[in-house]
Amino acid sequence: MNGAGDLGFARELARSSAVASLATLDPERGPPHASFVTVALRQDLSPILLLSGLAQHRRNLAANSAAALLMSGEGRNVEAPDDPLAGDRVTVRGVVEKSEDPADRMRFLARHPAAAQYADFADFDFFRMTVSAVHLVGGFGRISSFDGAAWPPGLAEAQPLRDAEGDIVGHMNDDHADAVALYAVALLGRSDGAWRMTGIDPWGIDLRNGGEIARLGFEAPVASPDSARKALVALVREARAVRPEP
Repeated sequence: MNGAGDLGFARELARSSAVASLATLDPERGPPHASFVTVALRQDLSPILLLSGLAQHRRNLAANSAAALLMSGEGRNVEAPDDPLAGDRVTVRGVVEKSEDPADRMRFLARHPAAAQYADFADFDFFRMTVSAVHLVGGFGRISSFDGAAWPPGLAEAQPLRDAEGDIVGHMNDDHADAVALYAVALLGRSDGAWRMTGIDPWGIDLRNGGEIARLGFEAPVASPDSARKALVALVREARAVRPEP
């Protein structure tokens, strides 16, 4: 089954993930090596990693850049199943190479602000995966595979929104922190806390409160800063209808 609905679902799983299992090939011992990493995504859904030169997976990638990332969308507002195998997960495969793009750094550190404490250490570098294949398991019986060429979500006309992402996120966190928290609490049912927006893309916004992440989707895709503003205002109205101000 390779439907467009499954592809969209796989994309949202990835967008809702802040951690992943990274599988690399060990050139010395032979078997694959699995490790736990934090992950962010470019808006074209290319995964971004921050890796230390001391880590085994970093040494493996230096010898063979092929890798896989398994993500389970822990930021979604869904209840965990009793049987872990009934849960949803998506695996992306491709090659992982060092990135010097400042946009990758910005998006990763927005998603993982604590990483700013060590991102500039001499042995740490940012990496980006070029996705060549995608495999979705949506619980029992829902399995789909896609070519990596289908993974980027497109919407080329959304470049103005991508260019303005940093300004929008900064503005919402600095001037509308109450609205950001309301999104999480009223619309997603999360606990009160110091919620911050960490990213915005045509399909929704990423939120974080300490170690907790959340994903809130838009009703329809947005492609410009103005359409994003209207969508964010509409979400505030919706949230206040659910949780009126005292």
